[in-house]
Amino acid sequence: MNLRRLELFVAVAEELHFNRAAQRLHMAQPPLSQQIRKLEDECKVALFVRNSRNVELTAEGEVLLEHARKVLAQYAVMTAALTHARSGELGRLRLGFVSSAAIHMVPRLVRDMRSKWPDIDLQLHEETTDVQLELIAAGSLDAGIAREVRTAAGISATIIMHEPLVVAVDSGHRLATRSRVALKDLKGEAFIAFPRSRISSLFDHISALLHAVGADFDIAQEAVQFPTILGLVSAHLGIAVVPESMRAFAIPGLVYLDIEDDNATSTVSLIYSTESSNPLLVSKVRDAFGGILADKPAQRPGALNA
Repeated sequence: MNLRRLELFVAVAEELHFNRAAQRLHMAQPPLSQQIRKLEDECKVALFVRNSRNVELTAEGEVLLEHARKVLAQYAVMTAALTHARSGELGRLRLGFVSSAAIHMVPRLVRDMRSKWPDIDLQLHEETTDVQLELIAAGSLDAGIAREVRTAAGISATIIMHEPLVVAVDSGHRLATRSRVALKDLKGEAFIAFPRSRISSLFDHISALLHAVGADFDIAQEAVQFPTILGLVSAHLGIAVVPESMRAFAIPGLVYLDIEDDNATSTVSLIYSTESSNPLLVSKVRDAFGGILADKPAQRPGALNA
């Protein structure tokens, strides 16, 4: 028994007339009659009562009609699902992201993807850049939103944007009355930062920027979450260099200062395995980011670059 014979059977059962069924199917009547006979042989029962004036379903034919419609409907659902899967509009996408991306980037990305591709099962995992690289290499994540991505074997990185860095100081700090500072102005300051063992990429990037102007990255206190770091800054324990998106945290006693140096940016990238089993789904994330960034005000060089 094959699907084509079931389709022919349903047409005859619904028309109860071989000639009309043949016209509906755009085929000649003799081949149609022949296929129905073969189906009856396969089922080992008569499906129709035929006479010179009309055609009627047998009791067995009624049973087969009920199930044939279900089989054909399920087949249509299956083929549609496969089409969506081939186009990247269906399936599971496990996406990692650094905590700073959760403020503006991830919410807009999720809204955009669910609006355009509602059948994608988007699973989000907050992880540091280093952990995301490990999980992607292990096949536990499909893609990730990461900062300061180093070259890694088997990992492809697409730059999403270059986000400006800013300095967070307490309202009583010597620099608090200024709106902009240069990195060299931070010489002699004590910093609050992530432990390098947890977030080495951003730690090393900020450290390199400071050392380039002769400033030491002198760590007074470590913390593993941006809100904690900013809270400690407001408590006069030190200053912090953070991504501009952290301005969303309006903490009493905290002041954000722009950095004049053009190279004081943090590179945000979409990372994924070069052997990804979800290449089309990953491309959907890239497309969504293109739409998100297209209407953002221009920042220090920011673009979606392949």
